[in-house]
Amino acid sequence: MNWKLDSSHTTVAFAVKHMGIFTVRGQFKKIAGSIQASEQGVPSKIEVTIDAASIETGEAQRDAHLRSPDFLDAEQYPELRFVSTQIEALGGNQYRIHGDLTIRNVTKPVVLEAELSAPVKDPWGLTRTGATATGVLNRKDWGLTWNQVLELGALLVGEEVRFTIEVQAVAEQSAVAA
Repeated sequence: MNWKLDSSHTTVAFAVKHMGIFTVRGQFKKIAGSIQASEQGVPSKIEVTIDAASIETGEAQRDAHLRSPDFLDAEQYPELRFVSTQIEALGGNQYRIHGDLTIRNVTKPVVLEAELSAPVKDPWGLTRTGATATGVLNRKDWGLTWNQVLELGALLVGEEVRFTIEVQAVAEQSAVAA
């Protein structure tokens, strides 16, 4: 069974420490992707593309800096990409998703902890499912090294990025023979 991400009901949110004392939160607004799963709903392959320029933190100047060559360099590298390499069933509706994340043309492995929901029929007759996934990465692993050390030793921008992904996906409809 193939599923398409419902981009209007999918978010990729992140959180990073600022000056070691405050957490800045943001999200990417444009996400596309697909999931392959067995007829029983067990995922086997996930592919996601994120528009780098769609990053938003609620502060226009910070957003412009995050899109700049200091960070995502969205003009030169317009997409972030995730492709699963292994999906482990942990029991119940829990999964560990291993995959390759590409940022600024650098690909590194990441691991997500995920919880899937049971499929449901929506009011329009479509089959939908949802998932929540979380993970942590070090932005320096992808060459995102811009920073400043503050007077008392704290970093202006934390290196650890925590992220939460909320996904809603719609089952692709089979073509019916005429």
